[in-house]
Amino acid sequence: MKKVLILGVNGFIGHHLSKRILETTDWEVYGMDMQTERLGELINHPRMHFFEGDITINKEWVEYHVKKCDVILPLVAIATPSTYVKQPLRVFELDFEANLPIVRSAAKYGKHLVFPSTSEVYGMCHDEEFDPEESELICGPINKPRWIYSCAKQLMDRVIWGYGMEGLNFTLFRPFNWIGAGLDNIHTPKEGSSRVVTQFFGHIVRGENISLVDGGAQKRAFTYIDDGIDALMRIIDNKNGVASGKIYNIGNPTNNYSIRELAHMMLDLAAEYPEYAETAKKVQLTETTSAAYYGKGYQDVQNRVPKITNTCEELGWKPVTTMKDTMRNIFDAYRSQVAEARALMD
Repeated sequence: MKKVLILGVNGFIGHHLSKRILETTDWEVYGMDMQTERLGELINHPRMHFFEGDITINKEWVEYHVKKCDVILPLVAIATPSTYVKQPLRVFELDFEANLPIVRSAAKYGKHLVFPSTSEVYGMCHDEEFDPEESELICGPINKPRWIYSCAKQLMDRVIWGYGMEGLNFTLFRPFNWIGAGLDNIHTPKEGSSRVVTQFFGHIVRGENISLVDGGAQKRAFTYIDDGIDALMRIIDNKNGVASGKIYNIGNPTNNYSIRELAHMMLDLAAEYPEYAETAKKVQLTETTSAAYYGKGYQDVQNRVPKITNTCEELGWKPVTTMKDTMRNIFDAYRSQVAEARALMD
C-alpha cells in the first residue's frame, strides 16, 4: 500500500489525481493545500489525510511527510501567463525556490519524486514535435519576463537530473495543456487570470466577447485531464521501476488546434446546450495584441506538439479522448453552475 504525498492537493491535477487514487487503488493520500473547494467529499475519505497549510510556511510538516511517504508529488506552482509577465519574482520564488527544499528532502530520504515539469520548458523550440531527450529548449530575451516560468522550471529539471546522478529516484512529467473541469475558476472574469479554455468558457457563460490574442493563430495540443491522470497513475505505480530516471511528455498530439479554432469549436458546442445557447449568441470574436492583453513582457509559441513515443511504449499508455469529447465533458461538468457565473455580472 503506497503512501502518496500530494502538495497542492486542491489544485487541478491534485484533486483529479486524488480522486483517481482513492477510487481505484488501496493507496493512502497525504495532501496539503491552502483551500479545499475542489476536493469536496474526498476530504472525508478514510484514506485521505488532509492538512491545511502552505509549503512556504509549514516546512516541518512537509519534511516529516516526505520522510513518511513513498511517492512525492510537489504540484504547487504558479502557471498563469499573466503572472509571469506582471509578477515574475513570485513565479521564481514559488515554482523554484519553495520547491527546492522538497526536492532535497526527497533525495535525502530516498523517495520517488514525481515532479511536474512543463511543456513550457521547450520554449520557442522549432521542432515539429518536442522530444524530451533531443529537443533544444529556447527562451526569449530577458526583457520578456514571460520566460521566467519556462526558465525556472527548466532549471528545476536540471537540478533534479543532477540529484538523479547522485541516486535520487525521480520522474519528470511534462503536461501539454491538460484541460477539464476544475482547471480554473469560471467565476473569475479578470482577463488573463486563467487558462484559455476556462477564459473562453467564462466569456460564453456571461455573453462577453472573446479576445483572440494576436489573431489566435497559435496552436496548442490539448489533453483531457483523465488521459493525463492515466499516465500519472502508471508513473506513481512505477512497475519494475520503468519510470525511474525518465522524462515523459504527457499530451495528445492529435488534439492540436489553433486558439481561433478552439473559440469556434466552443461556440458551436455551446449552441447545442439550452444552458449556454442564449449567451453564446451574444459572443463576438475580437482581436487584440499580446501586449494589450498580457503586457509588453509577453511572447508566444506558435506550435507546441509533444512527442510521446517513450511515454506510450514504456508506460503502456495512450491518450484516447478526442477534442470534441473533451470539450463536451467540460460543458457537461459546468451545467449546474451557469446561474452562479452569470450572477457575478449583476
